[in-house]
Amino acid sequence: MASKRDYYEVLGVDRNATKEDIRKAYRKMAMQYHPDRNPNDKSAEEKFKEAAEAYEVLNNDEKKARYDRFGHEGVRTGFGSQGFTDINDIFSHFADIFSGGSIFDDIFGSGQRSGRRRTGGTPGSDLKVTLKLTLEEISEGISKKIKIKKFIRCDECNGSGAEGGSSTKTCPVCHGSGEVKTVSRSVFGQFVNIQTCNNCNGEGVVVDTPCRKCRGDGRIQDEITVKIDVPAGVYEGSYMTLRGEGNSGRKGGSAGDLLVMFQELPHEYFVRNGDDILYELFISYPDAVLGTEVEVPTFKGKAKLKIEPGTQPGKLLRMREKGIKHLNSSGHGDQLVKINIDVPKKTNSKERELLKELADSPNIKNSGEKDEKNFFKRTRF
Repeated sequence: MASKRDYYEVLGVDRNATKEDIRKAYRKMAMQYHPDRNPNDKSAEEKFKEAAEAYEVLNNDEKKARYDRFGHEGVRTGFGSQGFTDINDIFSHFADIFSGGSIFDDIFGSGQRSGRRRTGGTPGSDLKVTLKLTLEEISEGISKKIKIKKFIRCDECNGSGAEGGSSTKTCPVCHGSGEVKTVSRSVFGQFVNIQTCNNCNGEGVVVDTPCRKCRGDGRIQDEITVKIDVPAGVYEGSYMTLRGEGNSGRKGGSAGDLLVMFQELPHEYFVRNGDDILYELFISYPDAVLGTEVEVPTFKGKAKLKIEPGTQPGKLLRMREKGIKHLNSSGHGDQLVKINIDVPKKTNSKERELLKELADSPNIKNSGEKDEKNFFKRTRF
């Protein structure tokens, strides 16, 4: 029979290690070699058993003292000297550890379960609403009031769920733990199943006489008005969180949050590009050639814009600070005006004669030839 390794060596700690050091070392090894994380791995299973045996001795002051003095012979008559021959031995011996509230919380995720009992009730859930905004509202920010249906604290029992001055008592099903554990055995070992107690909904306590208005829930459903201060510059898909404006918790539990999702409504004139806005302006060919002054819409009414003679179609004219206010900073984006030439679909005989005469003029003709040459330069076939 192979000799056993030194328990300190197994856990990777020195002989002056504190209980907390030993606990942390075992925690690390147990998580690394746990059978659930290493299925069908005999080597990992043996190391898991070895670590459990070392921890069982070194975590016990009396056994540790005997081991420090006499080595393995000093604990031969104890449980730890015989070793763990079966995974079930470890689960049985450390039942309190494997069921939560200890170093195995990280493996089984039971840390939250073991602390499930809440004297302050169960926290409420979050709510989500979509708030539709125009670009004008987004541009400078706005305060809006909306109505939402949600659970609010019962005013009859002040959220306790108890009628009048009746008291609470420990749940007789889970005995105050807020959870119910069932243990089953199979050829693969012992399994501990942990579920929320249905009798107290995981709170560990029940009321003697439930409130008639809320039926012991501590909350009722109602429609309330919420004020939302929308900052300037928000965008499609962004959101803000209003703390404590969600559903109230059961039996006095803290309220959840309200998530406000922002949605941009299509605009009659503008298309958003970051904090800039784009406006498509259509002018006549003579106005593009001769230049003119036009009125264009902005977020704050109409404004005059000068079109220089010879302005080309597709050109962008920039109107400074006429766009959307920057989110969480000063300044605005710009309004970009794209020049388009409005080509009439119908003309009368006189207009057609004038256009034919104009088409033969040197500047117009040369302009057309120049555009054609530039087109072939830019285009590769």
